[in-house]
Amino acid sequence: MQSQVTIKTLYRMKEKGEKIVALTAYDFPFARMVDESGVHLILVGDSLGMVVQGELSTLPVTMDEMVYHTRIVSKAVRNAMIIGDMPFMSYQPGKEHAIANAGRFLKEAGAAAVKLEGGAAVSEIIKAISEVGIPVMAHIGLTPQSVHQMGGYKVQHDEERLMSDALEIEAAGAFSVVLEGIPSEISEKITKALTIPTIGIGAGPHCDGQILVLHDLLGLNERHIPKFVKQYARIVDEAKNGIKQYVEEVQAGKFPGKEHSY
Repeated sequence: MQSQVTIKTLYRMKEKGEKIVALTAYDFPFARMVDESGVHLILVGDSLGMVVQGELSTLPVTMDEMVYHTRIVSKAVRNAMIIGDMPFMSYQPGKEHAIANAGRFLKEAGAAAVKLEGGAAVSEIIKAISEVGIPVMAHIGLTPQSVHQMGGYKVQHDEERLMSDALEIEAAGAFSVVLEGIPSEISEKITKALTIPTIGIGAGPHCDGQILVLHDLLGLNERHIPKFVKQYARIVDEAKNGIKQYVEEVQAGKFPGKEHSY
């Protein structure tokens, strides 16, 4: 049985070359399955806006919604480290605003850390949150909250800027960093340059760990599936078949049968 994952666990894994496994989760049943499967990090991502709420981006997700989902996940998890994803405009307005919202994830929702998007531009916010005792996971490269500024969900190729961002967020106190939508060779250089773990998503095999959106991995997302996603199951097909059979049996008077009646 896996023991409680902490920041020290992650640092040891990087030192030993052991891969870190991360996934998103947004509710109790899936969080329990993810935790019991041996995942090290569970990110309650603002991706819930797209895969749970049906939004076209992560931008509409609110802080209250993130706290709500993180609290549910924390009830199910025993071993993995839970990270709350700070939604759009929960940290950008300034340090005090960011600290207060980051604190809610730990105080109200049971998370052990928070994640926020951005590199050098948010290094002072990362530093401020870290200095009050709240661990921060950074996120550079393709940052979904900046989708309009980037002109869409595009792979990021500016090696000099990406390396600069990575080194600056490490210096600011981040305990790890998500590398998203970055060519493999650049991610490899960043991973070697940093003492903190890198967690890749669409960033190749050389990162210290990998993360995927749970609904993409399980085949629950019927929208566009990015190239970097591998579907390990197609739950949506089995679920539709089960629901269709239920509809047919109710309409035919086969359900409920005697064995399902009091």
